Amino acid sequence: MSDSLINCCWNRRELLQLLTTGVVAFSASQLSARAAEDRGPQRGKSLITLWLAGGPSQLETWDPHPGTRIGGPIKAIDTSIQGTQICEWYPQTAEILNSFCVIRSIVSKEGDHERGTYVVRTGYRPEPTVVHPSLGSIVYHELPQGSLEIPGHVSLGDGQFATRGGYLGEESTAFRVFDPGRNLTNLEAPVDHERHQRRLETLGQLSQGFLNGRRYPIASSLHQKTIDSALKMMTSEQLKAFSISDEPAAVLAAYGNHSFGRGCLVARRLIETGVRAVDVTLNGFDTHANNFGLSQGRAEILDPALATLVTDLKSRDLWDSTVVLVCGEFGRTPQINPLDGRDHWPHGFSILLGGGGLASGRVIGATDPEGVKSPENPVEIPQIMASILQVLGIDFQKEIFTPIGRPIRLTSGQPLAALFKA
Repeated sequence: MSDSLINCCWNRRELLQLLTTGVVAFSASQLSARAAEDRGPQRGKSLITLWLAGGPSQLETWDPHPGTRIGGPIKAIDTSIQGTQICEWYPQTAEILNSFCVIRSIVSKEGDHERGTYVVRTGYRPEPTVVHPSLGSIVYHELPQGSLEIPGHVSLGDGQFATRGGYLGEESTAFRVFDPGRNLTNLEAPVDHERHQRRLETLGQLSQGFLNGRRYPIASSLHQKTIDSALKMMTSEQLKAFSISDEPAAVLAAYGNHSFGRGCLVARRLIETGVRAVDVTLNGFDTHANNFGLSQGRAEILDPALATLVTDLKSRDLWDSTVVLVCGEFGRTPQINPLDGRDHWPHGFSILLGGGGLASGRVIGATDPEGVKSPENPVEIPQIMASILQVLGIDFQKEIFTPIGRPIRLTSGQPLAALFKA
């Protein structure tokens, strides 16, 4: 790790002091009335997913095997979970790791990027006759939105595979923001107010003409609902959640001045406003060649952003109401290939899961230090989804009827007991 990176990093004590001092403190008057009332474990719950696109190596993140044939040149460091080590490139995450459960035995049957993403996002393998909703779409669909005037399901960053609503409908598909922290586009009318109103009147006449004689009135159509929601959003004070212009420079630096760091900061702001599901994407984990150099580069972005997000959520009394999931579509092979890379590996990889009232400080499962045997206590994605839905107060056994009348459960799995407090 470079000296410049070390100098810009904050240890947990310094960061906690920063986030709880008057420099960045939010008084109740600075929060919306809804956000002020909804803080703490009694507020409505939400989900943040940090999506590590490409498939991060478990060996260069949360499950290192230093000194072994498969371990490569990296070292491991101690963490706040006694007896547990992670990759040396994650010193800040090591300090807050006891906020999470570390699951080291995730298994999947899909090793292709698109299909693997589908499985981890939805809990189901791809089928030709149905598109399943992503976890974020389910959370948005099933939890009440209250007085929210901005989208309740948001995807931040340039993710290749969108988190889709599937059979829940496009209304549940994530609102995509490709450059988080920057101004949103197409939210201001390009003409003056009077001309804008005339355009809306003309649009209303056209819409009414189109629907005349049809079975349902315009007021009940998704077309009109979409227009009404867009107009409400354009003038909403809640849009400020997408902007980070009022954040102190020290906070921006702690998260990191890059798309992912800004995305994590915007995610916290959105959750504070009442958004139910937020994804933040970090690309670049598909390390078929130069695995160690590329993985270290990703760690220099992920480590401070993740640690700062956790500390920030806790300092604002949002941790117990926010589930945080850190994962990708699969892991990387234990074997190092001739290009000094690691290939796709769905047969035993790692994720982090914490917050929202889940247990913490636990390590679930284990992988073989020789990379030959199946993992101990294997965990499947539907179990993770069922656990998240349950802790969010959603009936994971609920059946939804698709548009063609096919009943499908939200997830096929059962909650994992080890993820819950005794």
